[in-house]
Amino acid sequence: MNDLASTPQPDHTPPERPARQRKPDWIRVRAPVSEGYHETRKLMRELNLNTVCEEAACPNIGECWTKKHATVMILGDVCTRACAFCNVKTGMPRAVDPMEPENTAIAAAKMGLEHIVITSVDRDDLPDGGASQFVKVIEALRRTTPKTTIEILTPDFRGKMRRAVEMICEAGPDVYNHNLETVPRLYPTIRPGARYYASLRLLEEVKSHNPLIFTKSGIMLGLGEQRLEVHQVMDDMRSAEVDFITMGQYLQPTPKHAAVEEFVTPKAFAAYGAIARAKGFLQVASSPLTRSSYHAGDDFAKMRAAREEKLAREQERAKA
Repeated sequence: MNDLASTPQPDHTPPERPARQRKPDWIRVRAPVSEGYHETRKLMRELNLNTVCEEAACPNIGECWTKKHATVMILGDVCTRACAFCNVKTGMPRAVDPMEPENTAIAAAKMGLEHIVITSVDRDDLPDGGASQFVKVIEALRRTTPKTTIEILTPDFRGKMRRAVEMICEAGPDVYNHNLETVPRLYPTIRPGARYYASLRLLEEVKSHNPLIFTKSGIMLGLGEQRLEVHQVMDDMRSAEVDFITMGQYLQPTPKHAAVEEFVTPKAFAAYGAIARAKGFLQVASSPLTRSSYHAGDDFAKMRAAREEKLAREQERAKA
């Protein structure tokens, strides 16, 4: 008898890769190929700037960069956190680039931006969490492009939030955005390095320092959240006096990231948007492709107009 024939042989079949989820038609976008896209990309490389558009694999990059709108991501391209939804690299970041503020202002001037969004990676390794770099960027923009309105999207500055928020508010951004990202129940798996109520406190802190700064926050849908949980997040945001809520579809960047539990329909997004407006937000953006900085300039103009209209109504009531 042949011993080899009866001996189990090793299986050399390669393991199956996790199946990529098929996106519905309403979430698909065209690949970026325009001249404007390539010009924006070239400018970012020349100035040694990172963008969240690229690092987070944003589906709207083709549209935004064609219009020469880009969200600059300061403090490098390596994050000290490892959130289950985010495509930004995780590890030990490099030293902060001292030219980043000036280069950001140069980019804003060359692109002719009326409104700019500045975000960052988490930098838990820095004594102030990177708040001073936000301040320097705001100051550089005010010097170079004084008519550009400034929107910032910051991390939670874990353990150093109060001083960080105070520094940034004193620099005077027009919009302060900090995303809650998801419902509290999903934080342990989706955003394990953060705390839901700490993020809410940050948004409250901004308003306590300067009530005139617009505050903004967003969540992703499709991670397994329940409808009433989303409604509760809206209520929590309004309790923190958040002016603007964004809601968009979560998309899985790679098979290693959290899976999409549901592709939420445009109709369902519209329903969430209607509820948010009824709850009193000055501005609401709710659609599958909505992202924090998507159409941010147009939305800022609408939000500012909504506040002016609201103040005018309150003055009229006071006179009556």
